[in-house]
Amino acid sequence: MNKFRINEHLCPRLFATLAAFAVAGLAGTTASAQNYPVTPQQRATAQQTAQAGIPISELAPNAPDEYTVKPGDTLWAISRLYLRSPWRWPELWGMNISEISNPHRIYPGQVLYLDKTGGRARLSTRRGSGAPEGTIKLSPRTRYESLSGMALPTLNPSLIEPFLAEPVVVDDNTLLTAPRIVAGNDSRVLLSRGDRAYARGDVNSPLVETAGPIQTFRIFRNATPLKDPGTGEILGYEAQYLGKAQLQRGESTLSEMVDGKEVVSVVPATIDIIAAREEMRAGDRLLPEPARQLLSYAPRAPQQPIEGRIVSVYGNAVQFAAQNQVVAINKGLRDGIEAGHVLAILKNGETIVDKTGAGKETLKLPNERIGLLMVFRPFEKVSYALVLEINDTPRIGDLLVNP
Repeated sequence: MNKFRINEHLCPRLFATLAAFAVAGLAGTTASAQNYPVTPQQRATAQQTAQAGIPISELAPNAPDEYTVKPGDTLWAISRLYLRSPWRWPELWGMNISEISNPHRIYPGQVLYLDKTGGRARLSTRRGSGAPEGTIKLSPRTRYESLSGMALPTLNPSLIEPFLAEPVVVDDNTLLTAPRIVAGNDSRVLLSRGDRAYARGDVNSPLVETAGPIQTFRIFRNATPLKDPGTGEILGYEAQYLGKAQLQRGESTLSEMVDGKEVVSVVPATIDIIAAREEMRAGDRLLPEPARQLLSYAPRAPQQPIEGRIVSVYGNAVQFAAQNQVVAINKGLRDGIEAGHVLAILKNGETIVDKTGAGKETLKLPNERIGLLMVFRPFEKVSYALVLEINDTPRIGDLLVNP
């Protein structure tokens, strides 16, 4: 764990600046210390709100006049605390834009104060408790404190972090042409962490070493089709994540004389298994480890109208989704979906036959709103989203609309 020695005699403004820079430096290696960019639209909304505040009627009924940010809080939870519509996070941030330059840099120990004068609501912040605004009471001691988890995440990182690194949605040809494991060392059939194995690339694209750091690959199997519940279109293939491997030696060829004839043999690449979720075997495919991306998860409603459906619930043959579970939806980058977009889940009303009247009549019951989800990883035609709130049980095929 990265640690920094912090002298608390430093002035509060310098202390905060150092903390912010430290968290920014760790953002590339830990999901809990988010240093995600703020979009121009979010900033414009926040600046407008910062000047006027928001109508008191738009506050949550029990919005507290004072709240101290605690370890374990998330931006979504705090947004719910103050706003009727928690996806309107940029407006909550705008209420204190003069004091917080980035909504992803809110830390435990900060105190939020709600001002409701003039029929408008504004939020201000200060650090510490019981001290004049703009000051911090510091005890005269030096301590060690990890800064890797100081900044509040938008969501609980443990719920989505595995999906940022593990499952992958690919087209129907990607896995077929990806390098494959052909054998294990010492005739091993099942491979796990610490084992050595051998792999080959496609005929037209052999698995070879490249300049720079050691190449790392994710290992996948069994690409499952994701089908649009409405149109039947195959939106992509969800590959099963197995583990990771590093390339030690690339493919080569070996020329030998056999019975007076030159025989050229292919020597497969050498890989070492460095992480394993499940045991691997010959035939499993390798895809390059992508660069870590910093994504903005600031909750917000899409600008354009969205009408989508839940495609699948992540898990083996699971039809129903619970709160804090990941689902795939049939909207992606081509539809304007971005990380952070919040959508309402509608239970599809049943079609019934009304037998209470003089004759039998077919009726379609209304769609009922049963929860919210937030997109955190969009692909071209499909996206992963986290179920945030439910008052009924979402299932595959349920409708999705703007919140």
